[in-house]
Amino acid sequence: MSDVTAESDVAAGSGITAGNSAAAGDEIATAGGVTAGSKAAGRRRPGRRPGSADTRGEIMAAARRTFAEKGFDKATIRGIAREAGVDPALVHHYFASKEGLFVAAMELPVNPEDVIPLLVAGPREETGERLVRFILTITSDARARQPVLALMRTAMTNEQVVGMIREFMTHALLEKVGEALGVPPIRMEAAFAQLFGVVLVRYVIKLEPIASVGVEELVALLAPTIQRYIDGS
Repeated sequence: MSDVTAESDVAAGSGITAGNSAAAGDEIATAGGVTAGSKAAGRRRPGRRPGSADTRGEIMAAARRTFAEKGFDKATIRGIAREAGVDPALVHHYFASKEGLFVAAMELPVNPEDVIPLLVAGPREETGERLVRFILTITSDARARQPVLALMRTAMTNEQVVGMIREFMTHALLEKVGEALGVPPIRMEAAFAQLFGVVLVRYVIKLEPIASVGVEELVALLAPTIQRYIDGS
């Protein structure tokens, strides 16, 4: 869907009259013997500032600035929309939620809102295996893991980024998984800390043999430990 179509849909859903289309305006102008430009002058489609060709990109750029400055918790859809010069309804149209906007802005490979239901579905005794396989499979794709590793590296030297990632992980991922499984926060944090540690050793430090062993071998090794965190045993 193009930006213009999306904005027209948002405007209509918000009860705002977008006005006649440019094509209809041209036909009326031609029939009345006046130029299309005279009819189109002064008209402005709602939703974004004039002259913008990439509304979605501008929203993501505004989101990066806002998340970096205020963190995940204090950033709001309304504030990001104001920074981008668009209507908040347009942000919701493109990204659905603040979590979805964060994922898109940071170029993360997955949205927790999509993944969490898959992780917590199925037999509880296999949750550790599902979680380990998911993390290792996603990060085995070089294109998918690069944004994650870039954020991790930046977090090591940038306190603002640390806070932003911590808030996102806590509220968009760990708390929701923990609540769905009935697992205390400290156990969920320990489980994810171990998995992220493995990712760092595998792809940043490249310590052998972890760096080159197959995903399934690592799943078999790590899943029982992660399951113990979940079960509390």
